[in-house]
Amino acid sequence: MKYVLTMGVVVSLNLALYLGHQEAKDSHKNPIWKVDFFDDFDTFDPENWQDQRIWVNNETHCYVPEGEFGTREVSNGTLKLRVVNIGEKRPCDNLDKYGKQHPDTEFAAGRITSKNRKEFIKGRWTARLRLWSNGEASMFPAWWILGAQNNEPPVQEEDEKVCWPMTGSGEIDIFEHHGDHQKDHFTTGAIKSLGECDKGDWWSMRKGVDATLNEYHEYAVEWEGSDLVYRLDGKEVYRNIGQGDNYPEPMFAILNYAKITDSPMEGEWTMEVDWVKHEFKN
Repeated sequence: MKYVLTMGVVVSLNLALYLGHQEAKDSHKNPIWKVDFFDDFDTFDPENWQDQRIWVNNETHCYVPEGEFGTREVSNGTLKLRVVNIGEKRPCDNLDKYGKQHPDTEFAAGRITSKNRKEFIKGRWTARLRLWSNGEASMFPAWWILGAQNNEPPVQEEDEKVCWPMTGSGEIDIFEHHGDHQKDHFTTGAIKSLGECDKGDWWSMRKGVDATLNEYHEYAVEWEGSDLVYRLDGKEVYRNIGQGDNYPEPMFAILNYAKITDSPMEGEWTMEVDWVKHEFKN
């Protein structure tokens, strides 16, 4: 009986060692995604995010701080970013990259960034979000990532000297909704650097995708070998073949809601974000 028990223990140990070895081999062949950043917006965490107040695309709104006018709200476990018509024109202190000040405007908006808070090289970025309405003229909500050496405000580190969209300041747009163009439709893709400051090809590496934008979806980009893969609810919807290595720098996340044209709007527009995460392959 002792012999049988001993043999059973030996067999069990050998089997456990074998399975562990196989698991390690399989893990090496098929690396597992592991989360190294996750924010589910129970609160607004300044260790993860800061307001970003800048005027870059001729937007007609003013980015305001600290959720003024309800432009940034965290409640019931979600983040809400808004464009709000505040009813009267007010001075705006947003500056463009050349120092020009935004004109007075009646529109206020929210924009947050993980710059100098959470920055990662490659991996996979995902956000679960929805819009409360969509397809209206001038709407421009976005979820995107930007190279950490970008020289636009806030400039807080010595190496933040690289102009958009050069290496170190590259841009990847995971989700953009252009309300002027189509309802229940978004675009996804990278911006190709043309080798000079402020010279980028916006459209050749981008695709339009249909989705019910007022429902929650997971919007993601991941590095797969040398490719950039864009996913909607885990399903691949687009791929920038061979472009991944053009973005070797640490990148930070941006969530914002912009009003992009002079078209009239009343009330407010809202993008609601359930969570944001970054993952790496182990």
